[in-house]
Amino acid sequence: MVDYSKWKDIEISDDEDETHPNIDTPSLFRWRHQARVERMEERKKELEEHNKKKTEHTKKLNEAKSKLVDAEKSGTTEVEDLKKALKELEEEDSRLKKQDEELQKKEKKTPWNVDTISKDGFAKTVINKKPARPKEENLTEEEREARMKKFIKENEKDLKHFGMLRRYEDSRAFLKSHGQLVCEDTANYLVIWCINLEMEEKHELMAHVAHQTICMQYILELAKQLDYDPRACLDAFFSKIQIAEPEYKASFEDELRQFKERIRKRAAEKVEEAIREAEEEERKKRLGPGGLDPVEVFETLPDELKKCFESQNIALLQETIAKMNEEDAKYHMKRCVDSGLWIPDANKAKDEAGDASSSTSPAEEVTS
Repeated sequence: MVDYSKWKDIEISDDEDETHPNIDTPSLFRWRHQARVERMEERKKELEEHNKKKTEHTKKLNEAKSKLVDAEKSGTTEVEDLKKALKELEEEDSRLKKQDEELQKKEKKTPWNVDTISKDGFAKTVINKKPARPKEENLTEEEREARMKKFIKENEKDLKHFGMLRRYEDSRAFLKSHGQLVCEDTANYLVIWCINLEMEEKHELMAHVAHQTICMQYILELAKQLDYDPRACLDAFFSKIQIAEPEYKASFEDELRQFKERIRKRAAEKVEEAIREAEEEERKKRLGPGGLDPVEVFETLPDELKKCFESQNIALLQETIAKMNEEDAKYHMKRCVDSGLWIPDANKAKDEAGDASSSTSPAEEVTS
């Protein structure tokens, strides 16, 4: 009788396709792929070491038996020592057999994956052809970006509709009637939407759209591993997730949890980046004629100079400068001019700008 139990648990993981730089981590399962490869390598190494050890031990055991037979025939005094050594080797042989059984059990419990599922169990003729997976296009980054913009423009209403669906059955029916959405561009759009929702502090809506994103990622992942058209994997995925086997459901929920954590982290980073950019833009607007920031320059002035600019008192400023060391006074006043805190010959500047006023006030001479 053929044992079909292994088909209950098929381990799938992501291959390592490069993604568009504007998309924030669209390959959500790469770490699972790497973990699976490492586990397979560890099992292979463990089995090789075990087989090598077993071969060496079998050789030693046979040699010990042969030596014992020869010693008993010749009646030498080594018989007892050889018997003792043989007994130890037989005990070790028993331990190796138990280890062999444990490794076989471990191998049986290991879920199949794309690398092991194709091993021949028995031969059969296949007539039906599987739906071919669309070939990857060799596009430049600009072409990929243009393609995605076109895709979003043509399908944004349907993309948002899918992102808002709640029932698995509704999602399956909608994707079947809108097959063009079963693609990587949809997953990328949903990822960006999740980030924007989190930045807008719409946390519950982000969590809901994140669930639909992981559904799409699972469908695309299954298509990659089986080399199928993603649209042909809709029934397989939704049937599996609706059955809700504990291990499969736990894996899905874990992927969803980690995805939402990455979204929150990325959204926080983008908010910080936006704040920094706004502050930098504001700082650039403040720069004086010499390229210095008046706020930064003012903070570095000695307290007595700060009081002059705060009060906009020219007489006090001139008096303070006269009392200072000449080099220090030149250094600070040059920085004040370069930052726009001090405007030399304010009357002339105003006349050139067409100002009719000829009076001079502290506010015209000193700006804070």
